Amino acid sequence: MRIVTNLKVPAALLAASLVIAACSEKASPLAEEVEAVSVPGAPPEGAEELVARGAQASDERQSDELVEFAYAYPVEAARIAKLAAWLDNDRETKREALIAAARRDRTAAEKGGFPYRQHSHLQKWERVTDTPRFLSLSSEIATYTGGAHGMLSFDSLIWDRTRARLLRPMDLFTSSDAFDRAAKDDLCARLNKAKERKGIEWDRSADGPFGECPVPSAQTVWIGSSDGKHLDRLTIAIAPYEVGPWAEGSYRVNLPMSRAIVDAVKPEFAREFLPLN
Repeated sequence: MRIVTNLKVPAALLAASLVIAACSEKASPLAEEVEAVSVPGAPPEGAEELVARGAQASDERQSDELVEFAYAYPVEAARIAKLAAWLDNDRETKREALIAAARRDRTAAEKGGFPYRQHSHLQKWERVTDTPRFLSLSSEIATYTGGAHGMLSFDSLIWDRTRARLLRPMDLFTSSDAFDRAAKDDLCARLNKAKERKGIEWDRSADGPFGECPVPSAQTVWIGSSDGKHLDRLTIAIAPYEVGPWAEGSYRVNLPMSRAIVDAVKPEFAREFLPLN
């Protein structure tokens, strides 16, 4: 088995080591800061936040006969202690699920007398935008579980610095229905053009398997910024099989940040959005 890791040290463990180092005659400035915020009565997350400031991007990989696994996230996420902890937990949950499923399938293959094919989960989080309030992340996930071909899917996360909480894009809107009403016409029109660029005529007949326009909120929504201050960009990622056969592939459809979409935003977030003029 080959495991390659960036050797990211858990925040709590590193904080403890820094406190010990602070007791020496040549304690580092960071160690002294960590010691200062670790006194009784101090916020419990203070030391972890200090350590997180120096964190690096995370990129963990594992490859052996059973599985291939990769999970990465950027430095901006690594330097938010609570977000990094959530991502680390998500990584280990998915790694364990992959290994468990692979072991079951390998056992079944051995009993059935057919070859086992290595399972995989390859996921990379990337920064969409980083505004004073929000860190927006996108993710592409490639998986393979022994079938005729692998699958591609997408994910999206938003970290709200003001409230120190993890959000999904639809959490920013008054409701999924409100977002769908505001975005659906633009999505349908732009998806049709995206298909035309691939040389595909979209069969919109009622009895066709992919005749209906996809529901925007049921897809993966990525929200970005052009000025680093306001949310004014919107992309909807559509996985294979959603609007066409697997061979047609996936789509990433950019939508205008219309006034209708901004009007569907919850009042507490409205000032963070900038509609297209």
